[in-house]
This record gives sequence, C-alpha cells and structure tokens, in this order.
Amino acid sequence: MLAGMTLDLSLVTDPALRAAGEKLSSGTRLDSSDGLALFESPDIIGLGSLADQVNRAKNGDRVTFASNQHINPTNVCYLRTTCVFCSFARLPKEDGAYHYSLEQVFEESNSTGGLTREFHIVGGLDMKAGLQYYADMFRGLKQRHPNIHIKALTAVEIAHIARIDKMSVEDVLTTLRDAGLDTLPGGGAEVFSKAVRANIAEKKLAAEDWIEVHRVAHRLGIRSNCTMLYGHVETMQDRVEHLMMLRDLQDETGGFLAYVPLAYHPDNNELGIELGRQGTATSGFDDLRNLAVGRLFLDNFDHIKSHWIMVTPGLSQASLSFGVNDLEGTVVKEKIYHEAGAHTAQGMSLDDLIRLIRGARRVPVERDSLYNVVRTFGDDSSQRAA
Repeated sequence: MLAGMTLDLSLVTDPALRAAGEKLSSGTRLDSSDGLALFESPDIIGLGSLADQVNRAKNGDRVTFASNQHINPTNVCYLRTTCVFCSFARLPKEDGAYHYSLEQVFEESNSTGGLTREFHIVGGLDMKAGLQYYADMFRGLKQRHPNIHIKALTAVEIAHIARIDKMSVEDVLTTLRDAGLDTLPGGGAEVFSKAVRANIAEKKLAAEDWIEVHRVAHRLGIRSNCTMLYGHVETMQDRVEHLMMLRDLQDETGGFLAYVPLAYHPDNNELGIELGRQGTATSGFDDLRNLAVGRLFLDNFDHIKSHWIMVTPGLSQASLSFGVNDLEGTVVKEKIYHEAGAHTAQGMSLDDLIRLIRGARRVPVERDSLYNVVRTFGDDSSQRAA
C-alpha cells in the first residue's frame, strides 16, 4: 500500500468513490464494500483519476512491455463440452483439432528471427500432453534459445498434468522448473465464484485449487501472473470476491507479478449464443473500469496489464491513464482470443508498441519477464527497433 499518499479528489463526483479515495489517502486498505463501490460507480473519470495517481506514485510515467511470442501446442481439450465460454478447444477428432509434435513447436519458436525474449505457452487439456511432453518441450526450447524465458501452463494445465501422470502438483512444478519453466501465466482463473463456475465451466479446476497451484509455485520460487475473465454472467460482488482472493494470496506469498483483467469474447462459443451476444461483449467503459479497480483494490500489486488483443490497442492506450503500467507485448501469433472473435491483429511490432505508448505521453520501456528493465526508449527515434 501507498501509506499516507495524498490523492487529488477534485475530479471525483461520486460520494461513494470519494469516500474510497479518502481511505486511500489515509493509507487505509479498501474493503469489499469499497470494492463494490468502485465497480458500481458511474464516475469513470473520477475512478480513472484515482487509479492514475496511484499508478504514477508506483511507476511514474514508464509503461513496460515484453518482446514475447505466444505458442499454443494443442487445442485438444477434454473439457470442450463443459467450458461454454471457450472458442479455442476441440475434441480429439473434431474439425480443427491439432496437437503439435515437439519439432513443430521448435519450428514455430524460430519464426521471429531471434527477437523474442519470452515464450508464452498455453493450450488445451490434452490427454496426450503430459509431463514428459512439456518437460521435453521446455528442455528443447532452452537448448535452442538459451536466453529465452519460458512462461507456460496455466494452473488448470498443471493440475491436469498432475492428474493424468498421478503426481502431486509440487512434483510436477519441480520437474517442469528443472526442465526450464520460469514463470506461470495467470489464465484459467475465470471468476472464482462457485455459482459462476457451475454456469460457465462446470468441471474446470475449482477456485481453491487454482489458488493452491499458484501458492505451491510461489513457494518453489516460480512467480506468476493472475487474471479475471469479466463481462459474462458474473456479478459485481463476484468480481470483488475474486480480487479479494488474489489480494489475500499476494499478502501471503508476494509471488504474483501482474494482474491482467481479461474481457470475455462471445463469438463462436455456446455462452455467447445463450446470452444472445455476438461481437464485442464488454464496453470500453467496463474495460477501463476493471483495470482501474484492479489498480486501486490490489494495493499489493506493482503491475496492472492491459491485454491489447482483447480490448483493442486504442483502448489499451487510453487505459494508461486508468492505472495501467504494462501492455501485452509483441505476441507474434495469438490464437485463443481470435477464435472467440477478437478483431485485433495477432501480433504487434516493437515500433508500433513504442508509438502506442508515446502517443499517450508515456515512456516506453522494454522489460524482461520479471520486470527488469531491458531498455528505455526516449524521444530519440534512433533508439527504436528496426
């Protein structure tokens, strides 16, 4: 927390939001009722003002990004029929199903000409993708790219591997860490509410088990991100309770690197049809709100990330005034959200990321996966990447 930070409340018009701002100014942690007030406030300008001030106090004008590449080794998933919000998964014999060989993974890893610093690897719950498959994959990637950082496998995938290989989560994580796993992404959290999970992902890893996988990872020295999927059937109270669980684990372990709110996309999935929503499911108002609330409520997080693929580069640029200090990086070839109707590009060049950040009057900073600075891009155009 930023104890004793005096916030300018002059742009805040909502009394409930003002009360939350006064608590923040006094160094008092926001509680669940405050979190609900943040989510329900109509005062988006006041909310953004508070989040921007808190972010600037932590991170100044710097906005970080990574030169990363997404690799999705398989879309085969035995939960295909029960995760009704997912457009990516396929059953083994369904049209469009695929499972990469290790050589296909290694071939895709070479597609960026050596500019990538991080591989972001997630996929489906494939019964043929167990511990040996991923351990061999990570060792092979490290051999071919010795300086690469491997951020791979959601908590759901880790628990799946433990189940099919009849091992403990700790043993799976230890083996994968020794094979080259560096950090975990934050996917698979969706919304922790039991009622919501029963509705949209009935057989997916329970909230307590998702938390436990990350707890074990943090204990083993494996840092991770965390997420919340919003904009479907969850209530504002569900959102607050989800953030509370993330904040509590961060108090306990300090192992989370960043919080990444994820906007639900309704195209090509059963939930979107059921809700009668096709196209973009969330509004720009709600996208900015979720990022700003994350900044204010998760006081023990340094980094709040906007996923430009899900909310558009333009809205991600606007979010830099709503508490965000980190953008999803170059990505190269995103598949999962494009299956669900994302209309953004599948990747973004380093130069375009730099221009996006500069356009918001912020300082672009390329980082590594642990948020160490790689290089800062000032006003000199000669510093930009080719």
